[in-house]
Amino acid sequence: MTKPLLDVRDLRVTFHIRREGDMPWTAPRQLHAVGGVDFTLRPGETLGVVGESGCGKSTLARALIGLVHATGHAEWIDGADLIGLTPRQMMKYRRDIQMVFQDPLASLNPRMTVGQIIAEPLVTHHPGLSRDEVKTRVKDMMERVGLLPNQINRYPHEFSGGQCQRIGIARALIVEPRLIICDEPVSALDVSIQAQIINLLDDLQRDLGLALIFIAHDLSVVKHISDRVMVLYLGKVMEIASADELYADPQHPYTQALLSAVPVPDPRIEAEKVVVPLRGDLPSPMAPPSGCVFRTRCPRAQALCAQQVPMLAGDPAGTGGHRWACHFPGPLTEAEIGATPR
Repeated sequence: MTKPLLDVRDLRVTFHIRREGDMPWTAPRQLHAVGGVDFTLRPGETLGVVGESGCGKSTLARALIGLVHATGHAEWIDGADLIGLTPRQMMKYRRDIQMVFQDPLASLNPRMTVGQIIAEPLVTHHPGLSRDEVKTRVKDMMERVGLLPNQINRYPHEFSGGQCQRIGIARALIVEPRLIICDEPVSALDVSIQAQIINLLDDLQRDLGLALIFIAHDLSVVKHISDRVMVLYLGKVMEIASADELYADPQHPYTQALLSAVPVPDPRIEAEKVVVPLRGDLPSPMAPPSGCVFRTRCPRAQALCAQQVPMLAGDPAGTGGHRWACHFPGPLTEAEIGATPR
């Protein structure tokens, strides 16, 4: 088995929140955005990360590249722990780990041309390249992601949302990284453009041998591009498995609810499928439920769920197999689907 490109253990992100009017000596409240996430990522693999808004997906991504303070461990393939590195120390890994952001236009500097935006990482990490070499590489990359090289001197506002996301992808790829973290890269795009961007990422990954962490809400998109899928809820891993196994045999009630919400293009199947409702709202991460964080919305919740935090069970840890954090896993019955969570 190949050595993991990235091995994450007990990753935690906590924000300290002060309310307006708090006295200086008042202790800030704690918002637990990510609470002890474990996963491994192998070279060339795509890990999909799904969950509702507010479940910690984007915070997880930002923690891995040092944009927010985190604790725990994220061991890179060379043995270095990426968590806790200073910006100067992290600079060594910026070339290997790049990110594509959610809002394609907001992530681009409106005062820079497309050529300058794509060239910026190249100039930073390869200062010895001549101006002509940089321009040649930028034009080659533009063509590779489906942009016309003669658009090199245009500004971001002259492009559509899908084209701006292609610019963001080109900027990430120009330094030949080993890992790209895609933070909901298609959520702000039309459905037809989403498919183009997903296919582009799929082709680039296959051609360049990239590893991807792909964050999204749409589980149908995640299934198409991912080798494995990790389901987050209130910053904790509910279930992780290969894409085929997770979609075919989900064990956690939350995963079952998310999958049942995915629309099916066949009207007959859509009308006959059983929908697992998610009742209530997402609890505040500043006051999460005791025990299992999903228990307040779970139709199968019992007394044990409030008393004890479920640990990831299933296939042995480190094997990359199917694992879930639930005291009572398995398919929900019709009676449970119609029940009110305790």
